[in-house]
Amino acid sequence: MTGAAWNEAIDRMLTRIRDTAARVGDGFPHWADPESGAWTVTADGDWTGGFWVAMLWLACRSTGEERYRQWARQWMERLRPRIASATVFKAIPFYYGGSLGHILTNDAGAREMALEAAASLMRLYSPALGLIPLGAEAEEGSRIGPAESSIDSLFASPFLLWAARETGDGAMREVARSHAARVIELHLREDGSFIQSSSLDPKSGAVIRHYTHKGYSDTSTWGRAQSWGVLLSAMSYAWEPTETRWLRAAERGADWWIAHAPPGHIAFWDFDDPRIPEAERDTSATAAMACAMLKLAALADPSKRSEYRRCAEATVNALVERYLTPVGSSDRRVPGILTEGCFNRRPDSRSHDAASRNELIFGSYYLFEALHILTDKVDPVKI
Repeated sequence: MTGAAWNEAIDRMLTRIRDTAARVGDGFPHWADPESGAWTVTADGDWTGGFWVAMLWLACRSTGEERYRQWARQWMERLRPRIASATVFKAIPFYYGGSLGHILTNDAGAREMALEAAASLMRLYSPALGLIPLGAEAEEGSRIGPAESSIDSLFASPFLLWAARETGDGAMREVARSHAARVIELHLREDGSFIQSSSLDPKSGAVIRHYTHKGYSDTSTWGRAQSWGVLLSAMSYAWEPTETRWLRAAERGADWWIAHAPPGHIAFWDFDDPRIPEAERDTSATAAMACAMLKLAALADPSKRSEYRRCAEATVNALVERYLTPVGSSDRRVPGILTEGCFNRRPDSRSHDAASRNELIFGSYYLFEALHILTDKVDPVKI
């Protein structure tokens, strides 16, 4: 594919963005039926709502159209009640819904809201653990103790590092650094794969066990855990470039992905599901990894950058050619739907996360971001 084809894919996704804005009312798109385009929504955004706002900020940045800015501001304001939520995962909606609004469009309101959320997040830090635990209001909160961590929680570090740079808050920077170092150390395996979750001793911070909330088993490699590990290690390094160990962690995880991704580049939901090749794919994990590879193509050891770029391009091309609904009279689906995302296929899933072959708002965001990077509309290191 060429730049023209990537731009055409962006146009398809803009069609879906406009369609989504007309469908969801005041709610936040969570996941959708890929045939009808109908969304399951959340009222407050949950942990996914910021990805919808980020798509609107990106659309505003690339098109210059005011409607996207107005939509972004409207949905961003609806995230405000989550500032007080007792979970590390609030970093996700406020980085993507707030920080990116400031980074991409210099929106002062987005900056203000994101900084307020960052200050609230700081209060959840545990010195005994050296990190911010998942918290009572995490999506798994009803089933976990007070000293749990996961690779997903690494979102907190780039968010807090951005906020520390904006404010000059040295304490915030140190919390972000401690959190990143500890989360990466806990969840990066010797072979370069990432385990999703860990239970810690609340007094000493020692590891009690490693496990997964969403993967096939406690010893398997859940696709999104691998994507989060690489992406968030790279993002943390981009905001704190003195921490080369985080960059090395991202490179190790990316190299593991390249060695284990199936032919055709689209990952299965878990790399160890015994039903492979009949198991569900996960385009959301794959799209997030494409973004991670594009960041590494700008950050990594120069000898490895071209390999990461080639992998990212091949991955995005596969997603667009085989999983992004087309424009055309022979296909009645809305153009620009990223199909075959696996949100959670486990029997203990929350009911509103039980989707295994669907459009997922975060998968759509990451493909949209990757296309903007490939067409030189945004700098991969700055978002």
